[in-house]
Amino acid sequence: MRTVHENTAELGLDFPRDTADAVHFWSTVEHLDRRAILNKAFSVSAFTTPVTCWLGVPADPGATHHGSGRGGREDLAELWQAADEAQRWDSKYGGGTWRASSVPHCLTRRAVPLLHGSYTDEVGRGLFAVTAELARVAGWSAVDTGHHDIAQRHFIQALRMARAGGAVDIGCHVMTNMALQALLRGYHQEAIDMVQGAYDRARGRAGHRVLGFAKLIGARAHAKANDARAASAALAASEHCLEAAEQDADEPAWIRYVTPTRLSSDAVEVHRDLRNPAAAWRWNAQADAMNPDSFARSVGLRLTVLATTHLQQHDLDQGLAAGHRAVDILVHVASARARDYVADITTTIAPWQREKPVAEFLHRARTELALVS
Repeated sequence: MRTVHENTAELGLDFPRDTADAVHFWSTVEHLDRRAILNKAFSVSAFTTPVTCWLGVPADPGATHHGSGRGGREDLAELWQAADEAQRWDSKYGGGTWRASSVPHCLTRRAVPLLHGSYTDEVGRGLFAVTAELARVAGWSAVDTGHHDIAQRHFIQALRMARAGGAVDIGCHVMTNMALQALLRGYHQEAIDMVQGAYDRARGRAGHRVLGFAKLIGARAHAKANDARAASAALAASEHCLEAAEQDADEPAWIRYVTPTRLSSDAVEVHRDLRNPAAAWRWNAQADAMNPDSFARSVGLRLTVLATTHLQQHDLDQGLAAGHRAVDILVHVASARARDYVADITTTIAPWQREKPVAEFLHRARTELALVS
């Protein structure tokens, strides 16, 4: 086994100027001492340099390479299929499943050897773009399992691969994922700045659905910051983008999960955070169309949010009903994030904890989802 000479705890947090150095990260990642990384806490400041570099230069000038072996369109098709399957598996079963966690192996064993080979500019850009998407999927799976430190490295290097491939749309999508991670860690203002930067840099160079997702996460960040006007404006802009996306030709498959139903689901959380339950319930009526068989985690998370909106209105019966439905779904999903969302219910329901139905729900959540009391 090769020895990794870099400081393992810091590896992957840089944004290399040279493309070959960026590829080197994926050549060494499978040999990392994960314990050294997992001892490092998430740091939103680690995103500063990568974001600044990408906003300054979102696309490298060329991707032609001469090396050992040769990559072609069949290889690209295989890698895109792997990324698509991993994303669908993640949505249905959570980031802790074997298929979602196999993406880093696909990166190091399939994508990186191809990046060391010979390819034209067209094929090279495709290879870097699909490597970026694979890294993004790996990063999001790490977020979902609570490994935010690992996720940061995947996202930063995904952004670098997107730049190498000249894929501004993927870069925007990656940076929106980075902003969402920052938001989940409590950094609302940083998330707002990141999604606004991603949107502004990619406008005119990315499809409407990609831009709509950036605005959607912006709405969530503004809601967390308790800025109702900005949240409403961002949500309306996201709706407009998704409407315009229906006219986009050759839309990439990796962004098609961002639908009006997905927007409605996130809007429930936006209005919950703004303490506007009535608006949340109106959006929930539209979000109910989301298929739990394909998007089990998203549906389960929305139900936890719905439960807390009812509890905000002191409607214990409706809150418990939505909470039980959420547990019914999320018990089959391998997701630390799902447990965090259920924990929000247990916190909000605390004033009623002496009542028998509440005690039964708390016992169920703690036993079936292994929540910490």
